[in-house]
Amino acid sequence: MADGAKGALEAVSAAERQSHFTGGCQCGAVRYRIATDALISYACHCRECQKQSASAFGISVPVMRANFEIKGTVKSWQRPTDSGSVTDCHFCQQCGSRIYHAGANRPGMVTVKGGSLDRADTLAPIAHIWTSSRQTWFALPEGLPQWETQPVGETEWMAMLGLNV
Repeated sequence: MADGAKGALEAVSAAERQSHFTGGCQCGAVRYRIATDALISYACHCRECQKQSASAFGISVPVMRANFEIKGTVKSWQRPTDSGSVTDCHFCQQCGSRIYHAGANRPGMVTVKGGSLDRADTLAPIAHIWTSSRQTWFALPEGLPQWETQPVGETEWMAMLGLNV
């Protein structure tokens, strides 16, 4: 595990805990609710996340599928991942905003796109992955775990995030 890694839920203060979080697409046709008292996020600097976010990196928020309720119609497309799996990328059929990903290697989980949350300002990534393809002008924050590619083994990554999948 990267130096400085600690359980993500330990890093979420009591003031940041609530019973649920909401979000949706840019046009409002898709809305969702996440039933949980705290969210964690990580920043991914891979080229795929740069393309899907049209930015320097993507912010991913892993949540249990059972806690994720979506209203509205989404379309999806499937792409291979560097881990050898596939991921389904779900987006609003009207405005095209990416809402979440669902990977074949983690059937009990979805990864919500951080910018789609109503209160995205409350997210502070706990780690940075795929830093080998980060934009050279972006300075990685000191003290946060970071990987040149992705964490070694799914078990290590899920343990760091404080998730049991």
